Amino acid sequence: MKRYLSSLALALGLAAVVAPAFAEEGESLPSAGTNVADQASLQRGAKLFFNYCVGCHSLKYVRYSRMASDLGLSEEEVMTNLNFTGAKFGEPVISHMPEASAKAWFGKAPPDLSLEARAKGVDFIFNYLNAFYLDPTRPVGWNNTVFPNASMPNPLWELQGLQVAVHGAAKPGEEAAVEKLTIAQPGRMTPEQFRGATRDLTAFLEYAAEPAALERRSVGIWVILFLAGLTFLLYLLKHEYWKDVHDSH
Repeated sequence: MKRYLSSLALALGLAAVVAPAFAEEGESLPSAGTNVADQASLQRGAKLFFNYCVGCHSLKYVRYSRMASDLGLSEEEVMTNLNFTGAKFGEPVISHMPEASAKAWFGKAPPDLSLEARAKGVDFIFNYLNAFYLDPTRPVGWNNTVFPNASMPNPLWELQGLQVAVHGAAKPGEEAAVEKLTIAQPGRMTPEQFRGATRDLTAFLEYAAEPAALERRSVGIWVILFLAGLTFLLYLLKHEYWKDVHDSH
């Protein structure tokens, strides 16, 4: 039991870390600090996804009805505030962008994000969302320090503002490396507010990658308590069975 409690305390401690938005080359990415048990965070993340992401990206393994149940939302709230494609309540979340248009604009169709958190990890997503910067050499005018030369523009630039790169000294025959990112034109959010917003969006994508995790985690607590109680009862039973043997000695 002590081992379980220690692991739980460590997990909660890691979840409370506030991650910076930029990781230098060769370093591990800062922790996203997401918490899928925080329903309010998931609701805010869902709002961001459906306002800024669903125009290009789908969640084909997530149904509106399941999302409503897991996030504590009513059918009316979901269909009024989160459903912009005309889908039915029991249907999956599918982007309304035509594939031909997507390929013409971005060179290829934007990926479905249902399993993105499991494929790339939440730390990658969180830092990726914070690492866009203006780059006139790129076709879409944006680049990213976490995923260089990405073909995706910054969908949250109105919230974050316009971020630019500060380059270091270039070595002979090499391009100058990005040392840090700075805000050249503020957005609607402060940097701290924006990190909170991208953390919520990352948490929602973490939930979308495995909706059953919420139910599994809540059941897991009761399983641990049951096993602890069963262990205590078995100890008493063992003590009762061996009482006569111990007394005879």
